[in-house]
Amino acid sequence: MPAPTIYYIRHGQTSWNAEGRLQGVQDVPLNRLGRRQAARAGEILADLFARDGRDKTELSFVASPLGRARATMELVRGELKMPPADYALDARLREIGYGIWEGSTLAEMQAADPALFARRQAEKWTVAPQGGETYVQVQARVTDWYNELTSDTVAVAHGGTARALMVALGLETPLSAADLPIEQGAVYLFRDGGVSKYS
Repeated sequence: MPAPTIYYIRHGQTSWNAEGRLQGVQDVPLNRLGRRQAARAGEILADLFARDGRDKTELSFVASPLGRARATMELVRGELKMPPADYALDARLREIGYGIWEGSTLAEMQAADPALFARRQAEKWTVAPQGGETYVQVQARVTDWYNELTSDTVAVAHGGTARALMVALGLETPLSAADLPIEQGAVYLFRDGGVSKYS
């Protein structure tokens, strides 16, 4: 079977995104801009389906269980004129856990533990704060999710899981992916061994 096509959408903006705070597994709702970004992603997705002659009812739809991803998926499906709540959840798509750093800005993390902060900046893929995850762990669960896909899929999740998926598929390295910006309101199309962004 050929590798599945994935239409990947990062959730829209939240107030913590706007303030530069790490969210991790905290449930922070979309703000007004985030809802607009989610709707825009739905419009982009509709255009891609029309361009490619895709029947939206033949694709699987799955989201991270965190509220900001679910709200984004429901706004996306609304733009597609599909029942908003008719999609699956998969915990393997949740955001990377930041442990004791969740809710903090970069400056606050650095002030609280300069040595750990410096280590994490140098080795982002393998170093985690107390109670958090490494990107290696996120990559493992995202790989597990990807390997179980049986159909082309629309996935709504997070910046961290997008980076991990890119590394898992050999599209980026841990070094190049660690600080790669993942745009909100865009659709990342994983297909034919590559990834393209539409915004």
